[in-house]
Amino acid sequence: MSLSAIPRSLAAVIEAFGQLPGVGPRTAERYAYYLLRADKLKSTRLAEELDRLHAQVTYCPRTFALMEVGQKVSSLYSDPKRNKKMVAVVADPFDIIALEKTNGFLGTYHVLGGLVSPIDGIGPEQLHIKELVKRIDEDRVEEVILATNASVEGESTALLITQQLGDKAVKITRLARGLPIGIDLEYADQITLTHALEGRQIF
Repeated sequence: MSLSAIPRSLAAVIEAFGQLPGVGPRTAERYAYYLLRADKLKSTRLAEELDRLHAQVTYCPRTFALMEVGQKVSSLYSDPKRNKKMVAVVADPFDIIALEKTNGFLGTYHVLGGLVSPIDGIGPEQLHIKELVKRIDEDRVEEVILATNASVEGESTALLITQQLGDKAVKITRLARGLPIGIDLEYADQITLTHALEGRQIF
């Protein structure tokens, strides 16, 4: 659909949706047209929530996880049931949600704010690695769990952190990698297969 063939306001909304990651032109058009046809209250509520987003959400100064404005630190850090001596290092705040859904981790988190990616202009200085080193000393951290993705960027970042923590008396572990249940070997990528071989167990 040519944006010149539709009202300017609708075209502007389509263009705005198109700026979102993973949203192509057709999807942007469907979102915009849905809101136009739907009850006006849906559009109003969406606009109000988006307007409040930056005013109500901030980053924890300790863990860099998301939290409500007004909190001193994230509840995932201040909770006395959490083990501050165990820290899972993740790339972004939404990785925390995935780990929390397991109900099996009672440590704390440290959000890097991305992964090392020279092609995207992201180097170590853009990540919260220095803050992690500081936390290890201040909280007397005993174990750092590297929970970054099994991608080239994730592996490079994990290696960098390992090097940065080389002189620290802290246990450094990595999330286990392997083949998902039900996948055929021919469809597994090289990184997954490599980790599966490295992490093989006695049968």
